[in-house]
Amino acid sequence: MLQFLLDVLIRTADLLLVSVGVSTLYSLVRFPNIAHVQYAMLGAFVTLWCQRAGMPFGLALAVSCVLLGVMAVLLNALVFSRLLLRGSANAMIGSLAVSMILIAFVLAVEGSRPQHYAFEVAPPWMIAGMPVSTGQLASIGCGAATLLLFGTLLFRTNLGRSMRALSSNRPLALATGIDATRVTAIITFASGALAALGGTMLGLSEDVHLNLGNGLLLPVFAAAILGGLGNPLGAAAGALLIALAETFVTNIDFGFLFGRQLVFLPVTYIGAASFAILLLALLVRPYGLFDREVRRV
Repeated sequence: MLQFLLDVLIRTADLLLVSVGVSTLYSLVRFPNIAHVQYAMLGAFVTLWCQRAGMPFGLALAVSCVLLGVMAVLLNALVFSRLLLRGSANAMIGSLAVSMILIAFVLAVEGSRPQHYAFEVAPPWMIAGMPVSTGQLASIGCGAATLLLFGTLLFRTNLGRSMRALSSNRPLALATGIDATRVTAIITFASGALAALGGTMLGLSEDVHLNLGNGLLLPVFAAAILGGLGNPLGAAAGALLIALAETFVTNIDFGFLFGRQLVFLPVTYIGAASFAILLLALLVRPYGLFDREVRRV
């Protein structure tokens, strides 16, 4: 049971950093930015390239977060905001095009072979007799810190109140003098930085590879939708539910159905389980499980 809970926490941390950014950004720009998961992939590679250039890992990660945050702001200002003038569908298709361009860029620079961060081999930490890598602990810690920071930002700061006002009633928020451009730029930067952080943390627990973003696309958006698009804390809860479903499916022994021992579903069935949970939830709550929080300022 402890191993199951630990696996759930690790998977939740993998999804949380990116899904919170997706949901937060949606609350302001009102279109699903498909390219956001590729920010995570590119962030993981930028950290890798900075480390190869001789930077300590912590500095390389900080540089990656800043660069991806700036890139997210520039793309939103120069590309997505203009496409939004023609409708959210155009902006979503444009984000798909940006996603393909980012993948092609990394493919041209790095190729398709998985890469690794340069660390000395270290024994895993033992928690209640269970081995946990340093990267997995770092990922869980970053997820917990993100929840704390975003909760404080949303409910304890003027920026958070402005963001929630813009999300709930944009015309009224603008009439009160809120600078929507400034708020959107800050949140976009934070979301891009979180994506880079999430991609790097995922790269610590597995390889840094070209399909890292594609692997995040379905579960991240499932978590964001399940939590209610536009609700960052709901996205965190959605990430937990998706992680719980994925881990549960891969840990069920179906041997009793076949008269054998140790019969498990292949990992490829993880996505099907996640979306079965998502479909069931949306049949009951079409706007997500925590949509009420989105509409409250």
